[in-house]
Amino acid sequence: MTRAFPVDPHSYARPNEVVVQHLSLDLTADFEEHRLAGSATFDLEHRSAGATELVLDTWHLDIRNVAGADGAALPWELGEHDPVLGRPLTIQVGAADRVVVSYATDPEEARAVQWLEPQQTASGKQFLFTQSQPILARTWIPCQDSPAVRATYDATVRVPSDLMAVMSAENPVERSADGVYRFAMPQPVPAYLIALGVGDLEFREIGSRSGVYAEPSVVEDAAWEFADTERMIEAAERLYGPYRWGRYDMLVLPPSFPYGGMENPRLTFVTPTVLAGDRSLVTLIAHELAHSWSGNLVTNATWNDVWLNEGFTVYFETRIDEEMYGAAYTSMILRLGLQELERAVEQEKPRDTWLELDLTDPDDGPSKIPYEKGSLFLRLIEETVGRERFDAFLRTYFDTFAFESMDTPTFLGYLDRELLRHASVTPEQLQVEAWVHGPGVPENAPHFESDAFDRVDEQVTRLLTGTPAADLRTDDWVSQQWVAFVRALPVDAPATLLAEVDGQFGFSGSGNIEVATAWLELAVESGYAFAAPVVDQALSDFLTRHGRALYIRKVYEKLAATDRGLARAREIYAQARPGYHSVSQVTIDKIVGRP
Repeated sequence: MTRAFPVDPHSYARPNEVVVQHLSLDLTADFEEHRLAGSATFDLEHRSAGATELVLDTWHLDIRNVAGADGAALPWELGEHDPVLGRPLTIQVGAADRVVVSYATDPEEARAVQWLEPQQTASGKQFLFTQSQPILARTWIPCQDSPAVRATYDATVRVPSDLMAVMSAENPVERSADGVYRFAMPQPVPAYLIALGVGDLEFREIGSRSGVYAEPSVVEDAAWEFADTERMIEAAERLYGPYRWGRYDMLVLPPSFPYGGMENPRLTFVTPTVLAGDRSLVTLIAHELAHSWSGNLVTNATWNDVWLNEGFTVYFETRIDEEMYGAAYTSMILRLGLQELERAVEQEKPRDTWLELDLTDPDDGPSKIPYEKGSLFLRLIEETVGRERFDAFLRTYFDTFAFESMDTPTFLGYLDRELLRHASVTPEQLQVEAWVHGPGVPENAPHFESDAFDRVDEQVTRLLTGTPAADLRTDDWVSQQWVAFVRALPVDAPATLLAEVDGQFGFSGSGNIEVATAWLELAVESGYAFAAPVVDQALSDFLTRHGRALYIRKVYEKLAATDRGLARAREIYAQARPGYHSVSQVTIDKIVGRP
């Protein structure tokens, strides 16, 4: 029996009545008008007897025509605009199994799409990219914009002939002479995983099934930075089964991309901030790769279930890290993750620290709670039942629910039935209810030891008891230890001490976004940023150089905590905002109080 779709509070779609099975896009990218225009053709399945209406999600789309496969017009209506959900497009399809919607995006309201001017790119040419997660696909495609609804798709995209188009699909590796590109995605995916990038791109192969697209001045550095990708794929397959998406390629985007990475199938979108030059930040690739199983293969049914996506992926990412770089390295990642979780719990309302969320607007973005608390919960299960048993359970889980969606109640029932009972463990012993439907971090959370961080603590103690920064033993430290070092410095440390460590270790000029963020948070909270022109300049450079939402959000939040800092935040933001993607704009607008 076909499983029913869950009720999604963030979508108008009614997939239990009529559901999209395949999407064909035919779009032209107009860089002058900042508009995508063309058609979306939907192949339909009628799942309910007598169902005659197809309901699609839209957001400020210009719907120009709706017709059946024979070209005959079909009756349609746009509902009232909701500030979170947009407008439902209701089409009277009757018994038709194919519908064509002709439309265009709004230049100002297509929030998934960012159009970049030549001065905003490395190559000096125009660029566009989409970022549809969580509910922004409806801003550039009329669709059933719920993570539970999956469809295959193909696309024809027309772009200027000096640019190259790529999608989360089977991609070309060379530029088309006429600017016309055709794509196919044979595996069914939810709408948020449909992605488009257009720019001055080149391709470099880095493995038998992996490669990187980037602007010409960036592509060689990116290929070097991501050289371990094929080994990561092999490590992931050893853990949880075959990679089922054909190729795993990456697209390095301009600095305004709001995330570290976006796990678009076959083509992960990546921030240039991971190109540190020393491969110190490539665990991000492990995270996005892990999404090929958790998130892309088995997808959260609604955005309130996002921990089933991100929590699983953080856990899987650290298992890949352990396979690649060893347990000592992974213990540092786990300790830093626990720090992030503890900070998030302090900052969030108690209800927002549950694993099963109750989101009003998914585009506000979840905190680190579903990521780190979800991963920690899985670590607890692993410790309780044993790694071998837990790995076998996860591999079966991914096989059983491949290309399907999963909600929290269904997963908890499956966990109890297929794992806990066989291990003679009860949900009460694990405190499952406290983890999933309770605030904060339960008392039975795992803890992680790290000799590498113990050495950091020793050097911080030496520094605070009078040892000059130049005499600290830091020669073999990796970036995670530097982050831990900065976080361990007291907020009330004297300005002379902060100036000394900055002069010795160059934190203000760090090209590592993790280290730079930790340092700027400390500098702002301590007040040092307002006393040292070099740090204030670093602060401005950091916030205007890129738009990676998680990191700029941290710094803006520290600034907004005081009147002086808020004034400085607004000064910087006035300059930086035009270069941010709408995902980052929405987040920072609220922090700095922009109407």
